[in-house]
Amino acid sequence: MKLYNINLPLAKDDPIVSQLRVGDMVQINGYIFGVRDATLIRIFDKKVPPPTSLQGGACLHTAPSVKKIGEGKYEKVCVGTTTSTRMSRFTEGLLGTYGVNFIIGKGGLYRDGVEALKKYGGCYLSIVGGAAALETTQIEEIEEVWWEDLMPECLWKFRVKDFGPLIVSIDSHGGNLYTEVKAKAEATLKELFIIKELV
Repeated sequence: MKLYNINLPLAKDDPIVSQLRVGDMVQINGYIFGVRDATLIRIFDKKVPPPTSLQGGACLHTAPSVKKIGEGKYEKVCVGTTTSTRMSRFTEGLLGTYGVNFIIGKGGLYRDGVEALKKYGGCYLSIVGGAAALETTQIEEIEEVWWEDLMPECLWKFRVKDFGPLIVSIDSHGGNLYTEVKAKAEATLKELFIIKELV
């Protein structure tokens, strides 16, 4: 296990994504984009291109609690992470069409999302559930927001410092922490049933 400090957005030829392996830890500095169901449905189902470049960036599955402090300006209140699986189908488009390198969320992705990460060279970084208070302190400022009519599922641009640590849960080589843990749990259960039968 290694700890990587990554500055976003990445240059197109940056090799860091391919170096990451399941179990590694990541801290992010720079910018991440907040997205959720409504944002992604607008981009992909309604075919409205995002109003800013996502190239070389990270998308965080979130719908933050915020306080409006001016025209188009918001102050963070609580930026929590939502479950990623229901947004798995958008992974290929984010990586293949818009050049996103990282998806950040919790709960993992379905097979289509995992295959997209492998195909386009991306990683899924997970956050432990219940860490919203820590996440919020690591967001220095809400730099920009687009599509305010979708509030709170707008497209958000967060400036972050030492965001994490995040766990590389699905890497660009097909490694998958979720399937590994499931396999170990099933093997352990099988052993327990065998022991119980012997007793």
